[in-house]
Amino acid sequence: MDIQEFEAGQDEPQKYFYNLKTGEVAQGYAWPAVDRVGPFDTEEEANHALEKIRENSEKWAAEDALDD
Repeated sequence: MDIQEFEAGQDEPQKYFYNLKTGEVAQGYAWPAVDRVGPFDTEEEANHALEKIRENSEKWAAEDALDD
């Protein structure tokens, strides 16, 4: 049984992931963990993964600067 078959049997809907190497979005664990970012609830959210990562990084950097 591969991972896609395992996920398909779950009660919860599969989440979406963004592939850092190719820029593709897919549902489930289509790529190795090192290549994917997520999970995201929708395909649209996954399509904006890099923007979300950038926003979070800026927010965390500002928070770190306040702590110093």
